[in-house]
Amino acid sequence: MRRLRRHPILREMVGRADLTPGDLVAPLFVKAGLTAPEPIPSMPGQFQHTLDSLTREAGGLLESGVRAVILFGIPAVKDPAGSDASAEEGIAQQALRRLTGEFGADLLRIADLCLCEYTDHGHCGIVVGEQIDNDRTLERYRRIAVAQAAAGADLIAPSGMMDGQVGAIREALDGAGFADTPILAYAAKYASGLYAPFREAAESAPAFGDRRTYQMDAAAREEALREVALDVEEGADVIMVKPALPYLDILAAVRARFEVPTAAFQVSGEYAMIKAAAERGWIDERKVALETLTAIRRAGADLILTYFAGEVGRWQRG
Repeated sequence: MRRLRRHPILREMVGRADLTPGDLVAPLFVKAGLTAPEPIPSMPGQFQHTLDSLTREAGGLLESGVRAVILFGIPAVKDPAGSDASAEEGIAQQALRRLTGEFGADLLRIADLCLCEYTDHGHCGIVVGEQIDNDRTLERYRRIAVAQAAAGADLIAPSGMMDGQVGAIREALDGAGFADTPILAYAAKYASGLYAPFREAAESAPAFGDRRTYQMDAAAREEALREVALDVEEGADVIMVKPALPYLDILAAVRARFEVPTAAFQVSGEYAMIKAAAERGWIDERKVALETLTAIRRAGADLILTYFAGEVGRWQRG
């Protein structure tokens, strides 16, 4: 085997898990009411963007070879129903229209569909008492999906883990004339401690309780496969495992069983740990970031959502 590793070109030619900027999706945050981008303390190099800085960031990503972004909106005002999420002038819809007008088909625009960033209670659905009302939440998801598609989203990505969310969104999109808009389903999303930096960035920490009644337990395996099967049956075009690195076994099992494109999300905590260790000189940031992303690719991810997207593009372009 060593003979195939001696020459760097041959070593790359016989490799099976190439990682390119074109495989990556950059998560971006846009916040209403900002006059300048705000750094996110727990995620060095990441920002809450204005519409203008978001557009500049997307342009820089394209220059680095990254061709896709996923948008998370943070409204100026939150309420129990997360009204801004489906409003025509909601911050995410404004951002989608801006990116569509600026970049057209050169940039793939994915819209995260959830309510946690938009509600005053921080949960992913409509709350009655302190419980999620699944069916009322699906009605909100329908409206949000149509608003996002109308604003220019190329993919709708429901992340709330509500039962039946993919089927409800598919029906709503088809009925509103967006039958060609695909769905990227957060199909196997685990209740993880690695989401903490994201919750700071999106200002979406739950005001009470936690999300374990609708996100999956870390020890669950077969449940993940059932969740994916349901989403595929309901019409998901792409399915996703989240987080990525601690759940590579789940990612590999999903990729082996289902003949649909598969994504993985290297989440905020994964990013923050690498950044923090690198800042202390304990690891080589570039080597570790590329190693972990390659592992995710090797496990079966066709596309990877990662906060390292822009850096990978710049590293590989020299």
